Amino acid sequence: MKNEIESLFTPYIEEMLEFKVSLGYQRRTYEGFLRDFSRFCRENYPQENRLTMELVHAWAIMRPTESQSGFRRRLVPLREFGKYLNAIGIESYVIPSNFSGGKSLFIPYIFTDEELRAIFTEADRIKRNQNTPNRHLIVPALLRLIYFCGLRPNEGRELKKSDVDLDSGTLFIRKNKTHRERIVPMSDDIRNFCIAYNEKLKIFSPESEYFFPNPEGIPYSAKWLTRQFRSIWERFQPVQCSARVRVYDLRHRFASAVMMNWLDEGVDLYAKLPYLSTYMGHVRFSDTAYYIHLLPANLTRSNAIDWDSFLALIPEVSPW
Repeated sequence: MKNEIESLFTPYIEEMLEFKVSLGYQRRTYEGFLRDFSRFCRENYPQENRLTMELVHAWAIMRPTESQSGFRRRLVPLREFGKYLNAIGIESYVIPSNFSGGKSLFIPYIFTDEELRAIFTEADRIKRNQNTPNRHLIVPALLRLIYFCGLRPNEGRELKKSDVDLDSGTLFIRKNKTHRERIVPMSDDIRNFCIAYNEKLKIFSPESEYFFPNPEGIPYSAKWLTRQFRSIWERFQPVQCSARVRVYDLRHRFASAVMMNWLDEGVDLYAKLPYLSTYMGHVRFSDTAYYIHLLPANLTRSNAIDWDSFLALIPEVSPW
């Protein structure tokens, strides 16, 4: 980092940046924000060599020109820096993932079994559309893959034909927000659904490399999928229903359903969670532990949840 913005944290910031790059992250993801933080420290806390709550909260004030999402993006690198310092033995304050200028933590909408059935039923009833003539084939298959495989919506939208192995029943998920790749198995039912869909795909888009192509042969946009999903939702919901649902909530419902099944079986949830974490592409175990918050209250009292193990994790999670 440049001399004019050096602070007592500069050497550690450099070390963390090099560490992140070694893991496959891009330096620019963190560097600009941490340079800003280092400049702030040099100007306001020139003698401070510990990442204290006072210091972090002094910097974590929303700026007049800053949006809520921009504010959160600025905090992520500092949160990662705090975790890095703790990992190398320097006690540091880690700003909570739900710290958002006093606003409450976003809680995903968890679909009921009845709502899920209605979503897929309505998806199967979609009519052929002149502008998007194959949406009646694409939407039912895409939503099923997102839910039953626990995918991020973009992971489903951007699947290539070569990523879908219908012989082995697996999906190859390319580098995503976590810069990781993974193999996701499909259930037999979903595999068979995709086989039937693929036969139609060979007819309506044989040249495209994508599994869910738009008329131009490229993936549909996130906005397009959101419109289709909201349209499905509004078909069976009363007008007064105020729930703001998202396609991403299918992924949250998947994780919650898996954990509820484990609890029903009486298994040790703490021992099982790493498997779910890997399956869903989470880098941190704590990101998967977030879903404990979404379980029904009666289930969270189950003996299968070792709260002594989870207490240190759950306050430090990110719902993505």
